[in-house]
Amino acid sequence: MKAIVVDSDSPELSLSWRDVPDPSCGSQEVLVDIHATAVNRADLLQRSGNYPPPPGAPPYLGLEMSGTVVSTGSAATGWQPGDRICALLAGGGYAEKTAVHHQMLVPIPDEWSFATAAAVPEVFYTAFVNLFLEAELKSGETALIHGGASGVGTAAIQLAREAGCRVVATAGSQEKLDRCRSLGAELVINYTERDFVDAILDHCDGIDVILDIVGGNYLEQNLKSLKLRGRLVVISLLGGSASNLDLGAVLGKRLRIIGSLLRSRPVEEKIAIVRQFEDRFWQLLVTGRVEPVIHQVLPITEVERAHQILADNRNIGKVVLQVR
Repeated sequence: MKAIVVDSDSPELSLSWRDVPDPSCGSQEVLVDIHATAVNRADLLQRSGNYPPPPGAPPYLGLEMSGTVVSTGSAATGWQPGDRICALLAGGGYAEKTAVHHQMLVPIPDEWSFATAAAVPEVFYTAFVNLFLEAELKSGETALIHGGASGVGTAAIQLAREAGCRVVATAGSQEKLDRCRSLGAELVINYTERDFVDAILDHCDGIDVILDIVGGNYLEQNLKSLKLRGRLVVISLLGGSASNLDLGAVLGKRLRIIGSLLRSRPVEEKIAIVRQFEDRFWQLLVTGRVEPVIHQVLPITEVERAHQILADNRNIGKVVLQVR
């Protein structure tokens, strides 16, 4: 098969579509022909050597995919060759084939394209896990979504909206702010023009749950934004990992600070997440009430261009790579 391989010897860490060994299929796995995958910031980190795949995962980039079943392992049940599916991956999405645990697969509706399906797993599971399982966001509460126009941000705004929550979102351009509002954010804040704490406290009495992709640079402001018993979930460190922590604020407001990664979790935990998401939100995706936001679809051979879109922070939603 072919896969995208990082040339670690080149100064630019260039990417090439080249022949690699076919994946082996374990007894509980399903072999899949990949039709589409999608780009995540974790891919850029892995490319730079700062986010290695977990043990046992394929070495190639790509944390999600859609495709068709080719064959099944001896203990894999529920799937037949030709079935259209999508799945979260620990790696290996930028390739023509992959092997996935049979319980991680989700059937995709007939009316969905493979590009649409590939834009779902990573961002919707990430938003779901962190808002509802980690932070225990409840109806009537207020959620702040940093990077509201990102893939995870666009998913999180919609899920919080459907859960009966008020949503505040930050973004860096008017186009992105408008998209966040159209998805259900009642307050949108351009973080390049105004301190988001002031904007929030002018609008309401504070935030119950913050989904944060920035990390260190935002810690002080995030704590100020939270109300009593607020929860801060940090899922990325785009603004660095170091900051001064005001423990007085944490104690006084009885706050919780939660660090969370999805990729490194055991497959059993990921299977449980897939099932819980399916029970609560999957039907909303099927009916179109909630939908993946796709910025652009590019052929897999234009992966360098796709990565640059994310590196430049130009995307609203997902950049999808068409493999077949």
